[in-house]
Amino acid sequence: MGMTSPSLPPRIFDLSLIRKRILRANAAPANQFLLDRLQDDMVDRLYLVQRSFTSVLDVGSITSTLLARLKDKYKPDIAHHLGLLEHNGIPHISSETLITQEFLNLKPQSYDLIVSNFALHVVNDLPGILVQIRQALKPDGLFLACILGGQSLQELRSSLTQAEAELKGGTAPRIAPFADVRDLGLLLQRAGFTLPVADKDTLLIRYPHMFKLVQDLRSLAASNPLKIETRMPLTRSVIARCAEIYAHNFADQDNRIRATFDLVWMSGWADHESQQKPLKPGSAKMHLSQVLPDRS
Repeated sequence: MGMTSPSLPPRIFDLSLIRKRILRANAAPANQFLLDRLQDDMVDRLYLVQRSFTSVLDVGSITSTLLARLKDKYKPDIAHHLGLLEHNGIPHISSETLITQEFLNLKPQSYDLIVSNFALHVVNDLPGILVQIRQALKPDGLFLACILGGQSLQELRSSLTQAEAELKGGTAPRIAPFADVRDLGLLLQRAGFTLPVADKDTLLIRYPHMFKLVQDLRSLAASNPLKIETRMPLTRSVIARCAEIYAHNFADQDNRIRATFDLVWMSGWADHESQQKPLKPGSAKMHLSQVLPDRS
C-alpha cells in the first residue's frame, strides 16, 4: 500500500466572509471597546516582561492600533502587521495568506516578539499557525495572544438554540465553537513553545438588550463566521423570540442582560539556553521522605 497524504484540518471558518465583515466594521465608526480593553491588558502584560524587543510582528489583529502602541513603546527596528486585510512591511505575502491558505510564509527566527489580539479563534488550523509562529521567533523570543474561548457568548447561544427549536423544530450552527483553556495550553506545548502558559479572564458585559450586543459583535467583525451551509435561514421571528428568551433568562433586576466573554491568554517562548529547564528524572539529591513529616 502506498503512503497516504496527511488529512487537512476541517474548514470550519469562512475566512473570506470574516474579511468582508472586517471591511464593514472598519468602514464605519464603531464601538470597539473590547479591542481597546484587550490592547490595554496586552500592553500591561508586556510591561511585566523586563526586556525590550527589536523585531515585532502582529498576527491577525483587525486594526493596526496595537502595533502602533508597541512601536511607540519599544522603538523596534522591525515592526510588521500580518493582518486579515493587509500585510504591512512583509514582502512576498499576499492579502489572501490568512484568508485562504493560513500559511504565514515567515522567515525562521525573524522576530523576538509576536502578538495577536482577538484573531486566532477564527483560523481553521490553529495548531499549524502556532507552529509557524514558534518557528518565526528568534531564540528566547516571546509569543503573546488573546482569543475567545470556553463559554463565550453562552447566553446568546442558549437563547438562539431554544428559539430555533421552538419555531423551526431544529437548530443550525450559529455561533463558533471556542477552545478550552486546557486544550490551548496543550497546543502551545505541542507547537514547541517553552514555558507555555494559558490562563482565562472572564469578562461579564451588560447590555440594555440583545440587539446592542449584536451591534457590538458586528463592530468587532465577530458575527457568525462558520463555513456551514444551512437551509434554515435566521428569520425575524426567530430573532425576536431569541431576544425574548435572552431577556427572560439572562437579565438582572435592572433588566439589563448579561453576556459572557471568556478571554484566553496564551504565552510561550522560543527555546534558549538561558531559560530555566526542568530537572531530569532521577537527578534529585534528596529523597522525598527526608522532607515529609514523620507520621509514624
